[in-house]
Amino acid sequence: MYQLAIIGGGPGGYVAAEKAAKAGLSVILFERKELGGVCLNEGCIPTKTLLYSAKLYDYARHADKYGVSVEGASLDFGAVMKRKEKVVKKLVGGIKVRMRNAAVEVVREEAVIQGPVPGGFAIQAGDATYEAEKLLICTGSEAVVPPIPGLKEAGDVVVTNREILALTEAPQKLVIIGGGVIGMEFASFFQSIGTEVTVIEMLPKILGPMDDEVSAMLQAQYAKKGVVFHLGCKVVAVEGNEVVYETPEGATERAFGDRILLSVGRRANIRGFGLESLGVETGRGIVVDGHMQTSVPGVYAAGDVTAFSMLAHTASREAEVAVNHMLGIPDEMAYDAIPGIVYTNPEVAGVGLTEQECAGREDIRILKLPMAYSGRFVAENERGEGLCKLLVDSQNQVVGAHMLGNPCSEIILSAAMAVSRRLTVEDWLQVVFPHPTVGEILKETLLSV
Repeated sequence: MYQLAIIGGGPGGYVAAEKAAKAGLSVILFERKELGGVCLNEGCIPTKTLLYSAKLYDYARHADKYGVSVEGASLDFGAVMKRKEKVVKKLVGGIKVRMRNAAVEVVREEAVIQGPVPGGFAIQAGDATYEAEKLLICTGSEAVVPPIPGLKEAGDVVVTNREILALTEAPQKLVIIGGGVIGMEFASFFQSIGTEVTVIEMLPKILGPMDDEVSAMLQAQYAKKGVVFHLGCKVVAVEGNEVVYETPEGATERAFGDRILLSVGRRANIRGFGLESLGVETGRGIVVDGHMQTSVPGVYAAGDVTAFSMLAHTASREAEVAVNHMLGIPDEMAYDAIPGIVYTNPEVAGVGLTEQECAGREDIRILKLPMAYSGRFVAENERGEGLCKLLVDSQNQVVGAHMLGNPCSEIILSAAMAVSRRLTVEDWLQVVFPHPTVGEILKETLLSV
């Protein structure tokens, strides 16, 4: 009998497996596809690889702004997609090495929980049955496919994040249903390589819960680039290559696309692997406490399957918390400082409370500056627009930070640390910010009182 069995080899599963094994536990990890999960194979990494190629192409086409001439700049879609596959393969291989070095037994079969057995739990995978004292469920999530009339009949015209990453040629026109993070990242990539992009979103803004002002600024920049936005619109049908939608005024309109990307969210994978045999409490996902324990002793869950914070870095941290609890190490999951990033060009990043969440609170001060207050930003972003916004409470603690501008994906960690550690403005200002860096915008914003 193993001490820990993990179902799912994504950023929750493989992180937990390595940590537990290095702590001396005997660990078995089940993954029916490739190690790395959706993030590495169908999400985070492949999309960021594509977006970086698109960013280089953008820089090449507009290099004259920086006194550099790049004549005849072109993008080879096939070569970009091949590089994406190479990057994914390399990183999957790296996880395999990590599992081997940690002495984690990896089973490449679909795992089905059989239920409790004396001293633990039974799991069937292939023709074998395995037993473990504790169980960690990291089965992730899948793309939501709403019951839109005509969706199935449209065939391969309609794609999710999985199928769009397997295209062999770029569509001339792309309609994206959903203006969230995934939708906007694909809008960014395809707009950069010359595809006509239309985004249809049911909400009155893009990027859902992210800061309203930052979201509006990003939308305005992409509208200038040619992306067409239809906000507050409900998709009522798909008819071949056309998306039929209702406007806020009640009119019926259509948008044509060679491809239609369905990107309206994800749902937790809680079916198909025997979870019901345990009697675990579920809602939208598996219900857990602050230690990632489920309602059944000895059973834990981490990652998208909890349907709480569907981000790879959240999954990894949740996995660490779960393993620490198994090992008797004091630890508890906190969600007040989870960074969210959109890898468009320019990038968007945020952590902590947003301005809209603090609406009506008189104890919150909002400090903000254009990114142009950073000399490094001006040097590297010709005519670039950006924003840094910080939220400070009555104790002078930074409780939120939101940014638009490159490379805020790398800068937001500093803000996340400040929010997580409850740093006051005075605490943060005692830190020496290296000069010249774009990250100095945080200090400049703090000083803008």
